[in-house]
Amino acid sequence: MDTSKNKLLKQFGEHVRNLRVRANLSQDDVVNNSDYITKGTVSDIENGKRNLSFTTLIDLAKGLGKKPRDLVNFDIDQNENSL
Repeated sequence: MDTSKNKLLKQFGEHVRNLRVRANLSQDDVVNNSDYITKGTVSDIENGKRNLSFTTLIDLAKGLGKKPRDLVNFDIDQNENSL
């Protein structure tokens, strides 16, 4: 994976972590509120190590008690010309 995609995944992961922390949820809470997502998946997403599928995005949103659009509605670092 190229550097710009890695940076985008890290930014997304930070956004997901912020949503979880603001909702006062642990990673275990997210797992328990979802249908199939695992703690390892949540951790990988938050650390920018996983490029998730659409169905995982839907399940992650459910686990966070959010709508999927809340997960993808975040500011991308515009300093990256290649994004």
